[in-house]
Amino acid sequence: MLQLRSQETLDRGDYGWLKARHHFVVSAKGNLANGPLGALVVWNDDEIAPGTGFGHHTHTDMEIVTYVRQGVVTHEDSAGNVGRTVAGDVQVMSAGRGISHAEHNYGEDPLKLFQIWLLPSRRGGAPRWDSRRFPKADRAGRLIALASGNPKDTEALQIRADAQVMGATLLAGTSITHALDRFRHAYVAPARGVILVNGQRIAAGDGIAATDEGALIITAEEDAEFLLVGTA
Repeated sequence: MLQLRSQETLDRGDYGWLKARHHFVVSAKGNLANGPLGALVVWNDDEIAPGTGFGHHTHTDMEIVTYVRQGVVTHEDSAGNVGRTVAGDVQVMSAGRGISHAEHNYGEDPLKLFQIWLLPSRRGGAPRWDSRRFPKADRAGRLIALASGNPKDTEALQIRADAQVMGATLLAGTSITHALDRFRHAYVAPARGVILVNGQRIAAGDGIAATDEGALIITAEEDAEFLLVGTA
């Protein structure tokens, strides 16, 4: 089963410094049709104005994967971690028993990113943060694991969730087929460009939820960059 979540169906907020689109419902007043998929509960498409950002706030028992689409995000947290993640790269934070963090855009251009939240396989544990470069050339024409709960994905950032966050770039007219294997659910969203997922057209700003599809055939209608999250 496929559920197209076009940008017109997504909840959104405009706070001046932050423009957000929510691929998954975040309040009882939102679009309840856009519910969670297994461990995947949040996918925010955020644009953060220069010189602004999220001040210190606390999370517990959540795996948060940030994919930077444009600009640079600067992270700092109560565990003493400080780091910068640039466009095309990924950071992960395991909130565990609790962590306070802040995310800022200290650049001169808007910061655009996907924030993906996954429920952990187990509650508690020590909080942690990590960041890694993922050159786009390494995922040209193929999906690679960016963050994963499977320790066999040694090149991916590790998360404590039964899930896998993958990314790829495709040239117009090319396709890849991805078997979901043990994952029942998947969500796909382009960071740029237009793709077809099992025949459904998805443009940047849209997303598509898949349940019990078995495999996804993804074709680029134009040059595209996208993320795919598989989850039990």
